[in-house]
Amino acid sequence: MSATGGPGDPIRVLVVDDDFMVARVHRRLVDRTPGFTVVGEARTGAEALRAAAELRPDLLLLDVYLPDISGLEVLRRLRGTDGPDVDALIITAARDAATVRKALHGGAVHYVIKPFDAATLRDRLTRYREMRRVLDDGASTRQSDVDRLFGGAATRTAAAPRPGAGGMPKGLTAESARVVERALREAGEASASECAELTGLSRVSARRYLEYFVQEGRAAVRLRYGTAGRPERRYAWTAE
Repeated sequence: MSATGGPGDPIRVLVVDDDFMVARVHRRLVDRTPGFTVVGEARTGAEALRAAAELRPDLLLLDVYLPDISGLEVLRRLRGTDGPDVDALIITAARDAATVRKALHGGAVHYVIKPFDAATLRDRLTRYREMRRVLDDGASTRQSDVDRLFGGAATRTAAAPRPGAGGMPKGLTAESARVVERALREAGEASASECAELTGLSRVSARRYLEYFVQEGRAAVRLRYGTAGRPERRYAWTAE
C-alpha cells in the first residue's frame, strides 16, 4: 500500500490511458471525488513508468492495452524491488479471466471493466480511500477490518465475468463469428462499417460480432475522434 503523503493529504493519482479523451474523462472523475487529485497523465507504458518514478503518485488508473507494453507489464515492473511504492486500479476493456487473474496476482487493488459509469469509478476510489485509511492509521488492524478489505476483493473477483460461460449470444452463429474474426485478423484494425464491407454482413451484424469479441476479451476497441460527430469505434484482434 503506497504511502507517499500524510494521512490528511489527498491521494495522488496518475492516469494511464493511450486515448487522451478517455484519460481526460477519467481525470475529471478523479478530481471530482473528494480526497483525490490527479498529478499527471501518461499515454504509454514507458511514460507511465517514468511518471511514476518522477511524480511518486499513490495510485495509478491503469489501462491494460497500451501501445508499447501492457499495463500488466507496467504493474509487474512497478512491483520490482527498485520500483516506486504505488498502487494500481486497473481500468480496461479486457475482461478475459487470464487478464483478471494476472492483475489480481500482480497486486491491483481494483479492476474496472470498460465501459462503466461515473458512479462505478467513484465507488472503487472511495473503497480504496477507506483501505488506505484502515492501513495508514498506524494502529493494529482488527479482524473485521481485514475481512472487509480482503472479503470485498474476493467478492468482486468472484463476480468477474467468465468469457464464453453462457455460449454465444442469441442471433450470433459460430460460422459468421469465424468470418468476422478472419477479416479482423487480416485487417489488423477495422471499424464496424469496414468489417461489414469485408465480410458481406450488415454493419449492425458486424458490430454485434465485434462487440461480442470485445466482451470475450478476444478483441480490443479504441475510440478515434474526428473533427465533428461521435468518435469512431476501431476494433483490433488481441487473442493469441
